[in-house]
Amino acid sequence: MKISMRALKEREDQAVYEMFQEIPAEENGLENPANGLSFEEFQEFCQVRVKRSMGQDLPDGYVPDTYFVLYIDEVPVGVAKLRHYLNDFLLKRGGHIGYGVRPSCRGHGYGKVLLTEVLKKAREKGIEKVLITINKDNLPSRKVCEGNGGKLEKTVANECFYWIDLR
Repeated sequence: MKISMRALKEREDQAVYEMFQEIPAEENGLENPANGLSFEEFQEFCQVRVKRSMGQDLPDGYVPDTYFVLYIDEVPVGVAKLRHYLNDFLLKRGGHIGYGVRPSCRGHGYGKVLLTEVLKKAREKGIEKVLITINKDNLPSRKVCEGNGGKLEKTVANECFYWIDLR
């Protein structure tokens, strides 16, 4: 199995577009704002995401974040969003990382691989401790997080707050 991960590019190919279309717009707290976009609209989405990853044109209250695409044997199977740092809002909701595997590729352990790879990217950015918030009922994501060293700090309403120490 060949594993690779790369940041979203300003122009993406059909395979990456199709992956984003397969991942639901909202599922278990993960938001996919590219779901439902035409191919050309998706290209615009990618351009905006790349600018935001560099801290450009950020809406008020937003922090820079980078979208990463996970490939298994050169097939895009999942996406992760890494926020470069947290503000007060993200400490209460959202955390550093959101991730999802396309439905047709679930059940193969790719979620754990996806989180492992994005944690490497977080280390590269100098992030020492990562916060991940997960819907309390999302047991597969909770197992993935715990399998990557996630320690449950607290549960507030329906959200579990996990910290992963990268030092």
